[in-house]
Amino acid sequence: MSDDTLSGEDRLDKTVIYEVLSSERRRHAIDFLQASENGVEVSDIAEYIAEKETGESPPPKDARKTVYVSLHQTHLPKMDDLDIVNYDTDTKQVTLSDSFRDVAIYMEVVPGTEISWSEYYLGVGLVGMATVFAHIAGAPAISAVPVEYWAVFYLFVVSASAVYQTFTRRSL
Repeated sequence: MSDDTLSGEDRLDKTVIYEVLSSERRRHAIDFLQASENGVEVSDIAEYIAEKETGESPPPKDARKTVYVSLHQTHLPKMDDLDIVNYDTDTKQVTLSDSFRDVAIYMEVVPGTEISWSEYYLGVGLVGMATVFAHIAGAPAISAVPVEYWAVFYLFVVSASAVYQTFTRRSL
């Protein structure tokens, strides 16, 4: 790995991460590896990507072969050199490396029907503030519960959410 790809404590530079993630095939490969418990074979990744690209299940043989060759010759060696994946060219086995966490931060793509974590926390904060204002205004159902209980409830929601988010990110 060249020295210009690292910054700080052997972390990948943002520019390098963006370049790696600029390839849809590399993003699909990472997605597939994230969903896998153990190492996977290149042929399994190629099958997954070819299916994504063609929209056919199973994908045509020529599509699988094209994807396989590009993974084997270009994408996996590049990610292995950057220590994003561990790629054994002899056994054709691929796993995510421990350094993958540097890339995982940039992988949070939120589908159009879902919300990001920042939007989630904003929503919890706004609902919490609305609850306090409703309590102050004397809203019947809300003012029946002491404001301290509401505060503890929303702090618990934020804390539990942060714990969940922290541990799901660490499992990457």
